[in-house]
Amino acid sequence: MIEIEKIELLEASQGRIPIVAGPCSAESENQVLDCARSLAALGIKVFRAGVWKPRTRPGNFEGAGTPALEWLRKVKSETGMAVTTEVANTRHVEAALKAGIDILWIGARTTTSPFAVQEIADALRGTDIPVLVKNPINAELELWIGAFERLSEAGLKRLAAIHRGFSSYNERIYRYSPEWQIPIELRRRIPGLPVICDPSHMAGRSELVPHLAQMALDMKADGLFIEAHPNPAQALSDRAQQLTPEQLAELTGKLVFHRDPEPADTAFMEPYRSKLEEVDLKLIQDLAERFRITGSIGEYKNLNNLAILQPDRYNSISDELVNEGLKFGLDEKFIRLLFETIHAESIRCQINKKNNT
Repeated sequence: MIEIEKIELLEASQGRIPIVAGPCSAESENQVLDCARSLAALGIKVFRAGVWKPRTRPGNFEGAGTPALEWLRKVKSETGMAVTTEVANTRHVEAALKAGIDILWIGARTTTSPFAVQEIADALRGTDIPVLVKNPINAELELWIGAFERLSEAGLKRLAAIHRGFSSYNERIYRYSPEWQIPIELRRRIPGLPVICDPSHMAGRSELVPHLAQMALDMKADGLFIEAHPNPAQALSDRAQQLTPEQLAELTGKLVFHRDPEPADTAFMEPYRSKLEEVDLKLIQDLAERFRITGSIGEYKNLNNLAILQPDRYNSISDELVNEGLKFGLDEKFIRLLFETIHAESIRCQINKKNNT
């Protein structure tokens, strides 16, 4: 069981959501301080800036390194904001702790490596500094949970997740697909864990950041992690997705906070919820019947030496189901994902039948 304690620096005030903001990279002392002053004037309480930047290709700006930690110290001293930066190894952890960094975050690439997360957890053993963990690049919930388990086993309790989206070959709108169901399941698996949304990385383009920030709020995010730069066009990394402080102010001013249901709302929705429960139960019963039939087909294939997978038939049926679903206003991506999942389970049932005969 992972024990979670609250992170005071990220506590929400009435009618507001905690926002961590700052540039993707700490590029210069002037850039960092100019940005911090502007964000402090907006009421931002936690300033973020990457000191060490993992880049996909060598030769790109990889951060100013350890000297930039002094710039973050000046941000704390001058503005009173707490500061946070990314760490990826023991050397980063030791330097950040020595510099008095208030919060650490583990990036998506690092979360993907259990070796790297364990190294960080070991370096943090005996401290109680808050640690934010970004989701791994690929949609692997267990890797994400494993990172929290490693940190928890090292004695860290002030933990939070950063949902920054997942790499997807078919994604055409966002840089990283939101896959909202994954952070929802993370919350279920680790009760009490705050989930902060990073709409900047998810969007990949500054004009999409406000939309995703509102979606995150609608999904009950516990905070926002947003990249802001005094002059995004001149940024040395992730320039397309960074907002100006003025744009961030506009975004926060337009966020809509939804209220929790009251008794009258619950009374109105109850008949619909009861009907949904009936439909869901019927779905379960129909799926059970479907897989029973699948098992019978699997037995026949096994007895007659037929291949389990028949891709031509699957492709044909899949297209028919998509067309049928579109008639009812269902989303094509959803229909395909649904029947891909059902088909995968059908194959598994047939393989089990074969192995048990």
